[in-house]
Amino acid sequence: MGERDLQRWRELLKRREASRGMLVAFEGPDGSGKTTQRKLFKQWLKSEGAPVTTTKWNSSALIKPLVKVRKHVRALSPEEFCFLHAADFRHRLETEVLPAVWEGTTVVADRYLFTALARDAARGLPFDWLLNVYAPILWPDVVFYFAVSPDTSGMRIAATREPKYYEAGQDITGIDDPHASYKQFISRVIREYEALALIFRFVTIDAERSINEQHREIREHYQQVQRLSWSEWNVEPLAEWLAHQTEAARLRPEGPRRGKPAAGAVAI
Repeated sequence: MGERDLQRWRELLKRREASRGMLVAFEGPDGSGKTTQRKLFKQWLKSEGAPVTTTKWNSSALIKPLVKVRKHVRALSPEEFCFLHAADFRHRLETEVLPAVWEGTTVVADRYLFTALARDAARGLPFDWLLNVYAPILWPDVVFYFAVSPDTSGMRIAATREPKYYEAGQDITGIDDPHASYKQFISRVIREYEALALIFRFVTIDAERSINEQHREIREHYQQVQRLSWSEWNVEPLAEWLAHQTEAARLRPEGPRRGKPAAGAVAI
């Protein structure tokens, strides 16, 4: 894609800035309560009259079945684990997140890119390599990071269930007991999250406080959020997506009713 094309898309993104939706990511280790807070946040946005939807980690209808099978037979290397989740992330980004945000809907991500970066880095994969795997990256307008200690995460998980093989990091720790493996692995994951929080300026929420206190803080922060400028921060992923949309529209056979977009088409 040439500089002239990028400039054309940059101008389009500027015109779309006021009407597009926000992208809000909820991140943190298992047991941090991020899903509870995501649900409360979504309910609050809806009560304010804002159009809102959710995207969840590892939920692509196209990729999830493959991930599930590979996890079941415990056949994933760290690299394959990364590649499959990257494919899941990209599919949801292009089919769920970008269309919704483009049309003015706020998207709340129950775990986003940073979940992958933290878990994959904890498995020993180099950070610069990971960024290339997930590129081009659509950066959220705000990331809420729910911080808990490894002990708290482990206790909350143990109170309800036994951690699964890959969740416990048994593929890299070599520890047979899933709870012991989880405690070691989640300590690595949390260290990676904390580094990401500093690098990318997450809004850190003390997830060991009460649910109401956390929710109130999230609302207060969100009301002060300034959007990332799409034309400065997110040109590459959006230009790529828009170019694909334009090409798909050009190749789409005309239906019997002219002038009406096909189902799933995005108005550009």
